[in-house]
Amino acid sequence: MFGLFKKKVVGLGADAVLPVSTDIHSHILPGIDDGSPDLVTSLTLIKGLHKLGIRRTVATPHIIGDLYRNTAETIMPALDMLKTACADEGIDIEISAAAEYMLDDYFIKLLRSDVPLLCVHKKFLLIEQSYAAATSNLNEISFELISQGYQPIMAHPERYFFYHNKYEAYTHLKDMGFLLQVNLLSLTGYYGKSVARAAKYIFDNNLADFVATDLHHLRHLAALQDGRNLALFHKYLSAKKYNVLEEL
Repeated sequence: MFGLFKKKVVGLGADAVLPVSTDIHSHILPGIDDGSPDLVTSLTLIKGLHKLGIRRTVATPHIIGDLYRNTAETIMPALDMLKTACADEGIDIEISAAAEYMLDDYFIKLLRSDVPLLCVHKKFLLIEQSYAAATSNLNEISFELISQGYQPIMAHPERYFFYHNKYEAYTHLKDMGFLLQVNLLSLTGYYGKSVARAAKYIFDNNLADFVATDLHHLRHLAALQDGRNLALFHKYLSAKKYNVLEEL
């Protein structure tokens, strides 16, 4: 289940494209989190995504209580700036914005406030956990999210090392109501061998609902453009038909 179109591999060099045309998780807005630091970098990243075949992208800046307390008031002006720059450059790409929420005390406060959370599509909400330890009350949080009408998406579950010795946790996440979003680069070993093994397990067991670039910087872009990695992406995404966002 994911807003992505299938793509044919054109080649294994600069002309190759990703097997999807929609990206729901990236940090391409200028200067508001640990992603793109400025508009020039954002445009370079966008041009790279466009060359890779991405035609729709959802920027998801971090919202973390003790680091990035982004709101619509910080995110939307950055989005407007980037959209204007893309139009000026003649880049034909649809850009929207949501957020990637850390499951911390600040998130719980936001969830229980009257302010709607920023969703990637309809009520589909992208969340992440700390890499240090599993969220102790995850079941209660998922129940509260779903009770409020949100569909939670767990960002890059393959990157949480506390799951690497108990792959059954991925099925448990699904049982709690989470959809799973895997980072494309996780398949390549970019984040380490154990992350790659976990990502392949999720795909091999048909547990992945979404994939995304989680694009932060030019090093990520270069890895996405690597022909060997592109071939790997197509190998793992060819077994399942992904839906476009409009069908969700």
